[in-house]
Amino acid sequence: MEHHSLTSLMIVVAIAFFIPIILQRFNLRFIPVVIAEIIAGLVIGKSGFNLILEDPMLELLSLLGFIFLMFISGLEIDFSLFKKKKKKKDGNLPNPIKVSLVIFSLIISVSFLLSYVLVMLGLIKDPYLMTLIISTVSLGIVVPVIKEKNLTEGLLGQVILLITVIADFTTMILLTVYAMFRDQEGMKVLLLLVLFLAVFLAYKMIKKYFNFELFDNLLKGTVQLGTRGVFALILFFVSLSETIGAENILGAFLAGVIISLLAPNKEFTRQLDSFGFGFFIPIFFVMVGARLNIWELFVDRKTLLLMPILLVFMYLAKVIPALVLKKWYSWKETLSIGILTTSKLSLVIAASSIALELGVIDDVLNGAIILVSILTCLISPITFTKLFPMSNGGPKQQEISIIGANAATLLVARDKMEEKSVVRLYSAQEKQENEESLFPHIHVSELTVEQLDEHNAFKADKIVIATGVDATNIELGRHAKELGIKTVVLRIESTSLQDQLSEEGFTIYSTLYSTRTLLKALIDNPGLVRLITNHNKTIKEIIVNNSNYNQQPIMNLSFLGESLILHIYRHGKVVVPHGNTILQEGDRLLVSGEMEDLNNIQKELA
Repeated sequence: MEHHSLTSLMIVVAIAFFIPIILQRFNLRFIPVVIAEIIAGLVIGKSGFNLILEDPMLELLSLLGFIFLMFISGLEIDFSLFKKKKKKKDGNLPNPIKVSLVIFSLIISVSFLLSYVLVMLGLIKDPYLMTLIISTVSLGIVVPVIKEKNLTEGLLGQVILLITVIADFTTMILLTVYAMFRDQEGMKVLLLLVLFLAVFLAYKMIKKYFNFELFDNLLKGTVQLGTRGVFALILFFVSLSETIGAENILGAFLAGVIISLLAPNKEFTRQLDSFGFGFFIPIFFVMVGARLNIWELFVDRKTLLLMPILLVFMYLAKVIPALVLKKWYSWKETLSIGILTTSKLSLVIAASSIALELGVIDDVLNGAIILVSILTCLISPITFTKLFPMSNGGPKQQEISIIGANAATLLVARDKMEEKSVVRLYSAQEKQENEESLFPHIHVSELTVEQLDEHNAFKADKIVIATGVDATNIELGRHAKELGIKTVVLRIESTSLQDQLSEEGFTIYSTLYSTRTLLKALIDNPGLVRLITNHNKTIKEIIVNNSNYNQQPIMNLSFLGESLILHIYRHGKVVVPHGNTILQEGDRLLVSGEMEDLNNIQKELA
């Protein structure tokens, strides 16, 4: 028996290893890896060669994969989307949170009506379960697609993410409540308050007492305290969930929510992703396919009728509520959002598994639901990519606001204009008659938030605040940060303030420090200074935002041409690149080359 167990495990792990290689080799990257794993499971399982034998070891590993998948679902929720940012009110733009809540409310309502239609047609018995199944959205499918379209920073991208996050969180809670009522433990729903209280207390305690800097040496090497702590947290909440009569996946999901609220660094998040998607989660998805017998679906006429109707209803439940966005966006954008948010998988598998365990559905209906969900994950991303309007022509011109006119900022503004950036220079000084008019020099009576806001100073991709008063620079800089401007450069002459402001995320410079640094560089590295000063138009920092190049070696970047990657800045550290160096999303590349080549590289990696 042990021999058969290890053989089955070896087959499953081997398939999980080769699936990404096959997709890459045959250019099938439009197929999500998890879908390919389920299809591979169909081939080796009951629907195909029946090579996998049911045994406790595989069941345990599959369950751990399911639990870790629910943990990752909670971890992927970005709660920073719910933070209100101070923005100038514009009646022509939607409020992302309000619009997302309205759309999700409509999704629930339409899903219930469509589920009731299925009941009246005699295709299902329970409209409440089907409402939850139709309402779900796959965060793991939606996020990579909108990242590829560079929508995550825009208002429309925020709306899509918020709809997905709200659907993910709410349907998970409602699924647990549904299961407790179906299991005739409705009174235990009140015990969910105990679970949520435990989540609140765990979050507060970890945030207050677990000093990451203090334990930094324990987060690396053979100790890996962070990973140990995460597994302890998962198991604690899974056990607590089962104790109060809730589903174990809710505990895992809430453990992920706690870690997400703590805002861990990206390196740690990737470490957790690689652990889950590197072993446990692929086993779960392969076993999902291995357990299904799709031939049974073609025997039952009612199931054959249900599948196409359910597929259509899933799209109607998302496209109809998405029409709310037509007030602000085009038909193509509105329809493509409805289609993309139809993709569903993880929570559908969770819902159908729970319903199967409770006896609400049988194996045939379970297989039909999962098969239809797989189809949405194949259809939705491809259709969205084809339907969503392409951005007009090449990379968007960079907009830079410079507040404070002096000899240095005037020269920098001229240089950035020559690089085709849109530059606006703001000053409280009147422009001189003989001053060159190479760029907009906007005069304001005072350099205050109100005055600058009226002249659109904070509607920029990057902002440089270089007045001669530190207090003014800090006030304007913090306002810019609140508006979501990522690159804010401050001139701060007081050395006592520089470290604190750097920790707040500002880029700091001072005339004294800059002069001292340049003089020291001229003494120690004159060649480097010549490279920067004489060839400043051939060095550029490029950020890897395209998820297609995440985990890709540099040698695979055929579009580099004669350009050279000098350094990679990753999580505050410098990586010296080689051909085998693996790129990660969010890397900042310092690239040298011809300006035209650099622009092409930036367009490809953006």
